[in-house]
Amino acid sequence: MTHTTSKPTVAILGAGGIGGLLAALLARSGHRVVCLARDTTARTLRSGGVEVRSRRFGDFTAVVEADTALREPVGACLIAVKHTTLDAALTRVPPAILGDGLVVPLLNGVEHPATLRARYRPDRVAPGVIRVESARTGTAGTGPVVIEHGSPFVEVDLAAGPAPRPRLEALAAVLSDAGVTARVVEDETGALWAKMAFLAPFALLTTRYGLPLGEARTRHREELERLVAETVAVSRACGAPSDPAQALARYDAFPPEAKSSMQRDAEAGRPLELDALGGALLRAADRHGVPVPVTARLVREIRAAGH
Repeated sequence: MTHTTSKPTVAILGAGGIGGLLAALLARSGHRVVCLARDTTARTLRSGGVEVRSRRFGDFTAVVEADTALREPVGACLIAVKHTTLDAALTRVPPAILGDGLVVPLLNGVEHPATLRARYRPDRVAPGVIRVESARTGTAGTGPVVIEHGSPFVEVDLAAGPAPRPRLEALAAVLSDAGVTARVVEDETGALWAKMAFLAPFALLTTRYGLPLGEARTRHREELERLVAETVAVSRACGAPSDPAQALARYDAFPPEAKSSMQRDAEAGRPLELDALGGALLRAADRHGVPVPVTARLVREIRAAGH
């Protein structure tokens, strides 16, 4: 395997918009990539590879290995499934096989690191935050896995925490070599909450009203501002400073047609990451005694809508 070679093997759990894109970029840059997925997807990957359509990286097809479970040690395993399928997906990565490989979850939310540290070596779990717009398109089982990459960037922050800093720096270099803007950051709590503080209001508002961000931020401005204020208050209580004015400026700078991934899941009838975002926010607020009435109402109304 891996640590003695200049191009370590990387496993990627999940071949959706994020996992498929990272797998293709890593494979194109010469790394051995093993995608872990359901049998149908694994067969598709083995036969057709990953086809990427990207303004940033161009259009290309990458050859990757694929299996339904990890069968050998790897340098790192990137977790790129959604929170709704995490528990089932982790059965594909047996702790005894992974050994001392890094576990790098790229999930939304703030609670998953504890779940992973209870299953794998706690000092090998290094949560990551990814900023990208990327989606898998097409029908499972036909042709290659097709990834549409829409954003002009792919950015990954790897949180140092208890994981060995040299291992994380090496992984950041691997990702950077593949075209990802990757860096190691010191503050795990700050990194996770920085994304949470932006994503939760965005996801809750657009999903509740079924509107793209441009309409949501205009027609429901007061709610957006109150959502941001509540999320910032919880983030600060958890030890992660956040600026509400900066958050609002980011929403205003986003393209008006932007939709949250949770909104897209609702439109497609897929399970929502409502508990990983809204639920986690409410639980953190409750622990710290922070009132979040707007957040609570939107979570309640989205659940009541049957999503």
